[in-house]
Amino acid sequence: MSLREHALSLFRSAVGTVRPAPMLKRAVKLQGGECPQLLVKGQAFPVKRDLYLVGFGKAVLGMAAAAEEILGDHLIQGIINVPLGIQESLQRAGMQEMLLKPRSKIQVIEGAKNNLPDAEALKGAVAIQELAEGLTADDLLLVLISGGGSALLPAPIPPILLKEKEELTKTLASRGAAIQELNIVRKTLSLLKGGGLARLAYPAQVVSLILSDVIGDPLDIIASGPTAASSHSVQDCLQILAKYNLLHNLPQSVETVLSSSPTKPNAPEDYSHVCNIIIGSNTLALEEAKRQAEGLGYATLILSAAICGEVGCVATLYCQLIWLVCLGFAGLGEGPLGDEVRGNLRQLVAELGIPGLNLAKFLQALRGLGPERPVCILAGGETTVQLQGTGKGGRNQELALRVGLELHRAQAAEVSSPPGRCEIVFLSGGTDGQDGPTEAAGAICSLELVDEALQEGLDVEAFLSNNDSYTFFSQFQGGHHLLVTGLTGTNVMDIQAILIRATERL
Repeated sequence: MSLREHALSLFRSAVGTVRPAPMLKRAVKLQGGECPQLLVKGQAFPVKRDLYLVGFGKAVLGMAAAAEEILGDHLIQGIINVPLGIQESLQRAGMQEMLLKPRSKIQVIEGAKNNLPDAEALKGAVAIQELAEGLTADDLLLVLISGGGSALLPAPIPPILLKEKEELTKTLASRGAAIQELNIVRKTLSLLKGGGLARLAYPAQVVSLILSDVIGDPLDIIASGPTAASSHSVQDCLQILAKYNLLHNLPQSVETVLSSSPTKPNAPEDYSHVCNIIIGSNTLALEEAKRQAEGLGYATLILSAAICGEVGCVATLYCQLIWLVCLGFAGLGEGPLGDEVRGNLRQLVAELGIPGLNLAKFLQALRGLGPERPVCILAGGETTVQLQGTGKGGRNQELALRVGLELHRAQAAEVSSPPGRCEIVFLSGGTDGQDGPTEAAGAICSLELVDEALQEGLDVEAFLSNNDSYTFFSQFQGGHHLLVTGLTGTNVMDIQAILIRATERL
């Protein structure tokens, strides 16, 4: 197999491990008998009386289908809120395993067109709220949560109308409020977000199974934390509104809610009836890819599952890492060239502010790698693209194209450059199978990409300056370098794989 085929195989195995059915079946079991128990990752929850299910998010339909199969007759009733048109899309894609069976006990409500809260999503949220409010101490509520859950669970505290809450959020966004600030305001004005669903379900046992699409897997941020204690208070919300000069320009309903809520920071409530369990995440996907890479003979390292920041800066980070591995292969890793690259990497990591990345430890691990074994570096997270052009693309395709360009420049600057003695493949893909408004999940590039593109009359720099990476990859070598998986039914952000092999004995 070529490096390219290996990269594709690693990406598929990473996504496969966080697909709803295998993920649920690994994490959840139902033990029958006189005293049935729900076993989740080794924790046991007695099913004393009735078992109910609710869910919301882009990957929840597949999660619910797998859960219903596991729970069987123990499941009394379920309600899930999923994106508009998802059942039809999965049906068209031939993904029957992601759909509920004909006489399912789970009601499906589709809403949140274009990932925005709407009347249908509100209808579903009200149905979930009513189910939760009717539970008793002997009931068990299984909650399925994935990314996109926030827009699918709109439940403004009365008398606030959904339209008023949305207009306030839109105004805040237009005045430059950060996503964290928007989430604090949303949670404060919501009945179900910020732990609201868990409070309403009390005294029932609540078990949440969470597929994380957020860096660091923070329980109170994923889908706005409906079953996690909120770390923010009404006071925080008021401060944000004041910061953007909106305190004296609020709808009457919002004023009513904010003045009637306690202004002291909420004391941590007793959430002992709740158990939140992450069953799928970028880290889990990377660990599976690492297992596979090691099985293929690669010396494999995971850089981070929290890669974030501007795509150009991240591309430079990856190119410097590739350069360092190639220098190591050539026995030059410990000289002045290696020191210079390590200095560049420290500066880039400081600029990007990647949470939890121990660069010193990673660089130490790189030092032990020689040319006798190919190297695989894995990473994940979510980059951002500053749009300057009007082209078509996505952050993964743009990242791959930028890495290709930087590798080309590095090679051009050094006539006998170490990368010239290495075979290099870089892959970046979105685990949901969709990168931006395109049908590709991402793209693959190699050291030769820019030169080969020039032979076809394609100028990589021109495409990048117009943010037109999809058009480039579609035209280049007949689209051979596009990563196309179709809808995957899951989402744990993006995955990158760097594969490097020495091409001559050094």
